[in-house]
Amino acid sequence: MKRTDWFVNDRFGMFIHWGLYAIPARGEWVRSIEKIPVEDYQKYFDTFDPVNYDPKKWAKLAKKAGMKYAVLTAKHHDGFCLFDSKLTEYKSTNTPAKRDLVREYVDAFRAEGIKVGLYFSIIDWHHPDYPAYGDAFHPMNQNETFKDVKHNFDNYIEYMHGQVRELLTNYGKIDIMWFDFAYTSPSRTDELKYMRDETWKSAELIKMMREIQPDIITDDRLAGSASDPETDLKYGDFGSPEKIIPPTGVLNSKGESIVWEACITLNENWGYCSDDRNFIDSKTVIRSLIECVSKNGNMLLNVGPNAKGEIGEDETKILEEVGEWMAKNGESIYGCGLSDLPKPEWGRFTQKGKTLYAHIFDRGIGAISLANLNGKVDENARRLWDDSEIMLSRPWMTAAFPNDVFIEIKSNKLPDDASTVVKITLK
Repeated sequence: MKRTDWFVNDRFGMFIHWGLYAIPARGEWVRSIEKIPVEDYQKYFDTFDPVNYDPKKWAKLAKKAGMKYAVLTAKHHDGFCLFDSKLTEYKSTNTPAKRDLVREYVDAFRAEGIKVGLYFSIIDWHHPDYPAYGDAFHPMNQNETFKDVKHNFDNYIEYMHGQVRELLTNYGKIDIMWFDFAYTSPSRTDELKYMRDETWKSAELIKMMREIQPDIITDDRLAGSASDPETDLKYGDFGSPEKIIPPTGVLNSKGESIVWEACITLNENWGYCSDDRNFIDSKTVIRSLIECVSKNGNMLLNVGPNAKGEIGEDETKILEEVGEWMAKNGESIYGCGLSDLPKPEWGRFTQKGKTLYAHIFDRGIGAISLANLNGKVDENARRLWDDSEIMLSRPWMTAAFPNDVFIEIKSNKLPDDASTVVKITLK
């Protein structure tokens, strides 16, 4: 049994971006974008106290939405740890919160039967041995004060690997480690050459992880970035395209489909941004999830809790609406993947064995064509959500298309506007 079997079956997960950046509420990259010195960023550490943090509520919401796994930012690029690391003082247990927030998350999501993942940034803008000046993204990359500062990068790598060891040792079984992110070509190549995986000693890191937790799976970003994917999965178990559903899914160098997961935001930011109200609706989420599965992929959908530890009303409403659709139609998502049939013009197909799920997005005019399936399908088709019979027929006006069979929906409107799912058995 492959490590990724459960992952491919479950298909839908919750991404949670949360940390100190929830207080300024301008997104998780605020320190880099606004070039905030560590001294000025300290005020967020000194006042971090998410009084309404209740991961049990998060877990119940994820379960209600039909999500089967979750990934929380244990440490983002700013270096702040939501866990009680023994390797740094820059952690949640030293803030006014005085809590190991990762432990509470792990316990809450496990209690709901949801698999547990941890996001971990391999870059760190707080650690003194992580190069600042000339780096591609460090907040102080243009600050002349840092120009001649020397760094012991080996010391940083030891620290980074040590924190991963802590996360995999101290919190029981972890199902996913979601790394972010390797990158190449900073200007300061005299001190630190970003040579993809070699820079981060990825082979050593993966070996250590497998020794501690043999069944854990990881994304592909120890070998590259979302904009430069290593599609042959040199390090990692699945591809991780970001804010895009690739037109052909994710393929390796031989053109073969590999395990992959699209990470998608509900608005324009990963971390909480108080002024960002540009949320996609539940219909878009549902259709995007179907799109991923129809191309052999998963979807990891992000929420960004606020500084109090709350998932907002907009995000909650969207996830609850998605959950209503999943409760009726989840069979067409879980355990399903790419169909043998080409993508139809009216929607998408997902398939599990000989069971074909027709996801109808566009009602169109007249009967809905199933191309080249005449004589190849069981006529006992059902609408998935209520098991009602759907007529498969060949109306008189379809005589010019002898190879096709047709779905007849009498109403001029689809029963489910997001996706009306018809379950069809192939002979």
